[in-house]
Amino acid sequence: MTSSTSPPSPASSPQAAGALAPPNPKIAMGWLHTAKFLTTAPELQHLPRLEVPEIAFVGRSNAGKSTCINTLTQQHRLAFASKTPGRTQSINLFSLGKQGVVDAVLADLPGYGYAAVPKEAKYRWQQVMGNYLQTRDNLKAVVLLCDPRLGLTELDEILLDVIRPRVVEGLKFLVLLTKSDKLNKTEAAKALSIVRLQAGGGDVKLFSALKRQGVEEVA
Repeated sequence: MTSSTSPPSPASSPQAAGALAPPNPKIAMGWLHTAKFLTTAPELQHLPRLEVPEIAFVGRSNAGKSTCINTLTQQHRLAFASKTPGRTQSINLFSLGKQGVVDAVLADLPGYGYAAVPKEAKYRWQQVMGNYLQTRDNLKAVVLLCDPRLGLTELDEILLDVIRPRVVEGLKFLVLLTKSDKLNKTEAAKALSIVRLQAGGGDVKLFSALKRQGVEEVA
């Protein structure tokens, strides 16, 4: 016997409606505010195996990764923002979700390119980061932060080359030009144009934790 109740149309389904409608910045910011410290791992094998989506924040030392995470989550001390470049030497994970249910994870990776870090440590972290970006199964997006006054450096371009095969397979990546408050409109437009050409794909946005430029857009 055929039921008289019709299945919900795609538009009436909450999941479908969310997919069709643009994300609500207030809802996104509220979700990000649920972020909590999950764990820290000095080596890749120490990371927990997770099935939820993971978003990695990468970039040169002092590019503003921790500050960006703190700004997006509206928490001043969630990610440790050191005044000493190269101090972060572990992968730090932060869980997102309400009522103890983890929906996604943010990963704060060590910065690269700081000259004062010993060569042995540099090499070790190059290996760890390369393996993480290439093999982390639940990694769904990479956010690369860079200083717009410098553009993408050689090390940034190497990182993009590392993730490019996964981008082809569907990995999303976003380039954030941090500290954009230090640029005027002409300089900002020029920086966006140059980095878009350098990145060769993905999205590029201006971001300023100080003036909260691009915060809701990125969320």
